[in-house]
Amino acid sequence: MKTNYVLIDFENVQVKSLALLKGDKFEVKVFIGPKNSRLPVELVLAMHDLGNRADYIQLGVSGANALDFHITYYLGKLTAKHPEGQFHIISKDTGFDSLIKHLQSKGIHCKRSPSIEQMLGVGPATLAAGHVAAHVAGSKKEDSKKPEPRKAEHKKTEPKKPEPRKAAAKPATAAHKPKVVHPALVESTKHNGPVSGTMQTIIDNLQSRGAARPRTIKTLTSSIKTLRLNLSDEEIAATIAELQAFGKIKINGVQVAYKL
Repeated sequence: MKTNYVLIDFENVQVKSLALLKGDKFEVKVFIGPKNSRLPVELVLAMHDLGNRADYIQLGVSGANALDFHITYYLGKLTAKHPEGQFHIISKDTGFDSLIKHLQSKGIHCKRSPSIEQMLGVGPATLAAGHVAAHVAGSKKEDSKKPEPRKAEHKKTEPKKPEPRKAAAKPATAAHKPKVVHPALVESTKHNGPVSGTMQTIIDNLQSRGAARPRTIKTLTSSIKTLRLNLSDEEIAATIAELQAFGKIKINGVQVAYKL
């Protein structure tokens, strides 16, 4: 059974219930910003019930996209350590989509959903009936409708039972794909493999700067932008995560240390 790692952007989506994430196949991380000083009691109790399978990641310093970078960092760590897992970001922020597309191209099962219910493919009507999706890629369950009894002129007949519903073909997911080891994991193990031209340009620039290297994620991001590599903010975030996976940098909170 594959583990589903659920990363919740609480600044963007104020999740109140984790009732659908019970079971050993889910691990939950709730990312909280400085302004999230009060949490719903139901969420706190649910996190407590999950025990060591749930964790809060609190950001002490505010800033533009600061929480997004934290989610990207922890996502990078998890995909490098558990490339066979399934990863879910709960957020309405479409800025994660280019990073998710990049991970999918590397054989990593990763997707973004605006709610836990949509992640599981469970609609409001299904929830009201008490049906929960059997797994993350499962289809929504619906109650079978009985046909109305056929009217007879002289005697009643039993209603015809509906034919068994054929199971819909499940969409292909990373669980059915051949296992592909994330390149970042391979390089972080060997520490000497080839890197892309873009990555090498960034590494060369950082090596040349000596003691003047940027010391925070924010200043490192700005520094990469000055190299005019035509990278979007999301691609820069993914690049920083890959630098971490390659063992070139070490991130502690928002601080960056170098191993060049």
